[in-house]
Amino acid sequence: MFSAQINEIRSEIYKLKTVGEQITKAVQPEKEIQKIIRENQIENVTEKVTSGDTSGEYRSSEKTLGFVSGKTESTPSISLNLEKFIGENLINKIGIVILVIGVAIGVKYSIEHKLISPLTRILLGYVMGLSLLGIGIKLKTNYENYSAVLVSGAMTIMYFMTYAAYNFYQLVPQWLAFVLMVIFTVFTVFASLNYNKQIIAHFGLVGAYAVPSLLSDNSGNVTILYSYMAIINIGILVISFVKYWKPIFYSSFLLTWFMYISWYKSGYQTAEHFGLALTFLTVFFVIFYLTFLAYKLRKKEKFELEDILLLLANSFLFYGIGYSILVHHEVGKQLLGAFTIGNALIHLIVSLVIYKQKLADRNLFYFVSGLVLVFITTAIPVQLDGNWVTLLWAGEAALLFWIGRTKTSPAYEILSYPLMIIAFMSILQDWGNGPYLKQPQADILPILNINFLTSLLFLASFGFITFLSQNKKCDFPAVIKDELKRVISISIPAIFLFTLYMSFRMEIASYFQQLFAHSEITVLANDDYPASQHFNFQLLKFKSVWISNYSVLFLSILSIVNIRKLKNKQLGLVNLGLTALAIAVFLIEDLYLFSELRGVYLKQTLSQFYSIGYIYIGIRYISMGFIAILFLITYKYIRQKFLQKNLRIEFDLLLHSAVLWIASSELISWMDLAESTQSYKLGLSILWGVYALLLISLGIWKKKKHLRIGAITVFAVTLLKLFFYDISYLDTISKTIVFVLLGILLLIISFLYNKYKNVISDEPTPPKLAD
Repeated sequence: MFSAQINEIRSEIYKLKTVGEQITKAVQPEKEIQKIIRENQIENVTEKVTSGDTSGEYRSSEKTLGFVSGKTESTPSISLNLEKFIGENLINKIGIVILVIGVAIGVKYSIEHKLISPLTRILLGYVMGLSLLGIGIKLKTNYENYSAVLVSGAMTIMYFMTYAAYNFYQLVPQWLAFVLMVIFTVFTVFASLNYNKQIIAHFGLVGAYAVPSLLSDNSGNVTILYSYMAIINIGILVISFVKYWKPIFYSSFLLTWFMYISWYKSGYQTAEHFGLALTFLTVFFVIFYLTFLAYKLRKKEKFELEDILLLLANSFLFYGIGYSILVHHEVGKQLLGAFTIGNALIHLIVSLVIYKQKLADRNLFYFVSGLVLVFITTAIPVQLDGNWVTLLWAGEAALLFWIGRTKTSPAYEILSYPLMIIAFMSILQDWGNGPYLKQPQADILPILNINFLTSLLFLASFGFITFLSQNKKCDFPAVIKDELKRVISISIPAIFLFTLYMSFRMEIASYFQQLFAHSEITVLANDDYPASQHFNFQLLKFKSVWISNYSVLFLSILSIVNIRKLKNKQLGLVNLGLTALAIAVFLIEDLYLFSELRGVYLKQTLSQFYSIGYIYIGIRYISMGFIAILFLITYKYIRQKFLQKNLRIEFDLLLHSAVLWIASSELISWMDLAESTQSYKLGLSILWGVYALLLISLGIWKKKKHLRIGAITVFAVTLLKLFFYDISYLDTISKTIVFVLLGILLLIISFLYNKYKNVISDEPTPPKLAD
């Protein structure tokens, strides 16, 4: 008996091996998979033998193997899934779209050729929609997905036909069109719930926004439009309580606020729409607020970053638009404080309900409570003007950030971020409405004024926030994603540094703007000259120059702080980029301003009214001193290890470009003072040739190839200038001088290359970064 069982096992193993080889030839599976299949089959056989079952015990094994082999011989699962997606989902959706387009084309053709009357067109459209609807309902039992697409297309056609009947042909009154739309919306909600398919809700509810003009008339009455939108959103709210379809909610949210804001910007009239605008603004806000809470409370889902953004968007859109509506109304502007308190009360009620009923996680409670605190605090500045608003928002942002970061309450920290943005925008507005703009004749003490004091207090708040954000003991909340963490960690210090820079810059601008306003001189008419009015416009040039000098000084100090204390790579790279920009501004703008000031000095323009002294010439050397300091610090900067970049080539190119540019400007300046007529021709050509020779020599001495290439480039530009510009304007003697000198310089350069060719060819690699 035992021997017979052994023989049967051998026979079964041989069969399995034969089938396995056939599988290998058919689909060539991986060896590991073959091994697992065979082992499983042998284990099944062994189990049968061990249990004593010798009659038909291998049929299950054969069936199992047959299933495996059948699975293996079929197309890969990914191909099946793709085929399933195309055949069952994509094709029918494309088909319904093409069908709707075909109907539209047919209607268009019939209209253009007047084949059928308007009433017949509308009736045929309804018949088409009802036919699709009937077919879809009929097929629901066996083909639910396909049926859902047909029902969706049917509702889209019904919406469009109603729109056409009212708007194109005036076949139905407005109230009837409105009633039909309501019926379609209710049916769409019912169908989407019955089918449990988002596609119906998308086609029906969100697709209904495609016909908003149906619900308004040429008189500008938008009551029906917003009533209809409210009905759609209420339908979405109903679905939100029953289903978990967030894409529907997001689409409705974006479309509703987009349409409302578009109308408010283009069609809102205070006298006609004040009450209407506030009413529907409140309705939309409440609907979306309740819809949001439906997700959180019914599903008990976790409070995420996207929820914060959505709730903030809904709250601040409501408050911002409402504030704008009230502030432009004679009575409404007296209610701004009450409106702000009303916002706080709404969020307070919600937070109390969440807390007492324990309906959601504590982060949602903290966040809504934070909104209460924000609106209560905001109620104070909305009754005030000017700088107090900025200070309160900045202080509130610092407080919320401190609570969130140190008390491990992420909602408070997240709430502080929009307040930081609002506070920053507010201080920008304060700078734009500086006191010298409001009262040009008023004497404003530099530094000792309310604008600068506001900037200092703002800096104190953001300095505190920056300190906390850089503290390694207080890390970001876990709910904030890594990408957003990087943005925040850069943005907060950037706002602090930008404010620090602008605070003093605004004082410089304010001082010179005030001097300019005070420079007004009115000359009375006499027998020889009519009355005239003069301003010292050169003060505005001095303002630009001193702002540039201050920018260079600020970047120099920031560089020293980063080199000695911070050693921050990102700040270092940004600092170097801004340094290059500041040097470019000096070379392009400031040197041009110096030439204009020099011209004013030489001509003594309006010297009978204003003092034109040596400062018109000397200011260029003061600015050059600032630039020289910046270059020295930048040279130290690029040698720092924390930058992890070798920028010496870029520094050399920037340095020598600036030196040549400044030297050219100086040559023109001094030749202009000497009243020479050849400054742009003979002098510049010789200067550039000599500097090219110096660069070649320096490149050979320091073994820097880029300097030699730069020198050759300078010489090439010089020769092009010589042949295409200088030669046409220089006299014979000047031509002789410049050609001889440049020829000599070229020979010297060639000699240097030949003499030191071995040195050039054996140049080592660039040195490593020093400490």
